[in-house]
Amino acid sequence: MKPVRARDLEADSAMTLNQARVGCDLRIQVLTGPGCERLRDLGFCEQMPVRKLAGGRNLLCSVCGTRMAISSELAEQVFVKVAV
Repeated sequence: MKPVRARDLEADSAMTLNQARVGCDLRIQVLTGPGCERLRDLGFCEQMPVRKLAGGRNLLCSVCGTRMAISSELAEQVFVKVAV
């Protein structure tokens, strides 16, 4: 299955952080799954802007002005929309 890219989506379409294109400015819509509390402890919360800096087994992203790496499993629990 072809991955969904941020540039291919409308601004109101949600996707996981894994699916977003590297370098894309995003806004977190919802956190769902068993890692929600861990993500919130790291600074991920609803309506927070985030930028995906690198993909792969571990994703590098910028949240709250801080660069951090999270596993692709945690990134699957972060639903985002393209920031407009």
